[in-house]
Amino acid sequence: MLPTTELVLLRRLATEQVSGRAPSLAAVVVRDGEIVWSGARGLVGDTPPDNATQYRIGSITKSLVAAVVLRLRDEGRLDLGDPLDKHLPGTSFGGATIAQLLSHTSGLTSESPGAWWERAPGGTWSELSASLTAEEVKHRPGRRFHYSNVGFGTLGELVARLRGTSWADALRAEVLTPLGMTSTTERPSGRYAQGCAVHPFADLVLPEPEHDAGAMAPAGQLWSTLTDLAAWTAFVGGRTGGVLSQDTVAEMREVATIDDGDVWSAGYGLGLQLIRLNGKRLAGHTGSMPGFLACNLIDPATQTGAVAFANTTAGVGILSLAADLISIADDYEPVLPSEWRPTEIDRSLLPLTGLWHWGPSPYHLRVLGNGWLDLVPASGGGRASRFSPLGGDRWLGHDGYYAGETLTVGRASDGTPTHLDLATFVFTRTPYDPAAPVPGGVDEAGWRA
Repeated sequence: MLPTTELVLLRRLATEQVSGRAPSLAAVVVRDGEIVWSGARGLVGDTPPDNATQYRIGSITKSLVAAVVLRLRDEGRLDLGDPLDKHLPGTSFGGATIAQLLSHTSGLTSESPGAWWERAPGGTWSELSASLTAEEVKHRPGRRFHYSNVGFGTLGELVARLRGTSWADALRAEVLTPLGMTSTTERPSGRYAQGCAVHPFADLVLPEPEHDAGAMAPAGQLWSTLTDLAAWTAFVGGRTGGVLSQDTVAEMREVATIDDGDVWSAGYGLGLQLIRLNGKRLAGHTGSMPGFLACNLIDPATQTGAVAFANTTAGVGILSLAADLISIADDYEPVLPSEWRPTEIDRSLLPLTGLWHWGPSPYHLRVLGNGWLDLVPASGGGRASRFSPLGGDRWLGHDGYYAGETLTVGRASDGTPTHLDLATFVFTRTPYDPAAPVPGGVDEAGWRA
């Protein structure tokens, strides 16, 4: 990036390292799938960390596990509406759906019973499942957002059962290797940062332990590098490398629940955290384990993302740092829109274009590439959507109110389009056209003063 941009990015990183008293802090900015800036402060051993230095990424592990679950869904091995019991019987919370587990709305307890799992050696799935009695279901499934590490331990076991291998081996074969994330491992390897706690009242550090979390590992076990998580961040933004379709990743980024109960600033999709900050709508995940903080975020609209790592238990505002790095990059070097160029379209669709009315409200319909249609209010706000062709004068809605609904073109005997039927709403060329099948009919006397 430009020298001025790089200086501002480095200053933001350096300020956070000092204010948060992090033994080391490292970050990258990603744009269009590539690392365009990297910076580091502090030391790992005797030298600064680099893009190949491993840090523990904590709960970012969850979004990687979620990708394997979505692969199972896309293969038809499960449905997100399936109760857990259908695939993993015998738990006390088997009525919760897979989608609810992915979005932290299952009502399941946040932490596993017993010793603090982030610092205690983990047990087996049988031991974890036996400890999850009915008392560990804290809320009615679907009622509210309640972050559950246990839920993702359960999803890891679900993956293992359906794949016939460990969750980690399935993840490595299906996600990590195809994306080139060869430095993402269950335990530290190569050059890695030592996890530390920083004394609250003195400039001293205390090494934090590292361990295998056992059945809880899918909630936060993995170690990774900036280079690997840059590839993952690009994946979250839609550069999926064939691991999942772009539509499925977009589904992961859709808001399934919010955690502030009002005009939302934070929410959760399917394995992804969703943040509205600095005027942007960001997707990714934070991670924390004793000795480590991590965050990856991307703005799908600009394809600018950031990854940040620190080897400290607390003190660094890791999410705000990553979000600020994205904003700095976009503010100082905004993404230019793609050039407009004429594009060939299905010219048989041109008679559908132009002005339509839902009752008295005017709409414009445009033809897009690949036979898609775009229906938007002629002025002001309102229900807008893009539609993909289903064949036979039928299109499928993809946005907003009409997502998933079917638009059907009605025609006269000579083939002229007369009206659009969109989920029972009839759009006509003129307001309330009496010749169209408007529900309830049109007053015979017509419009009057």
